Amino acid sequence: MGHRFRRQHPIGKYIADFAHMKSKTVIEIDGATHSTDAEIRHDEIRTQFIECKGWRVIRVNNDDVYDHIDGVCDYILQNIE
Repeated sequence: MGHRFRRQHPIGKYIADFAHMKSKTVIEIDGATHSTDAEIRHDEIRTQFIECKGWRVIRVNNDDVYDHIDGVCDYILQNIE
């Protein structure tokens, strides 16, 4: 569909999983290491920092990427267009 993404794009002290430069959208793929209270809090702080830099952050569950890739792609497209 002509969209381009950067993989492991630096934003300040963080590295975004994927970045869509045109819409300034970060796509974070969250796996099992994002489930404890401390990890969730770290993700919240990270998201706030990235959003303060003018980006929008969307999060996708790793299992959904493997099991429902079409739905994940639709969700991403809805958020970047």
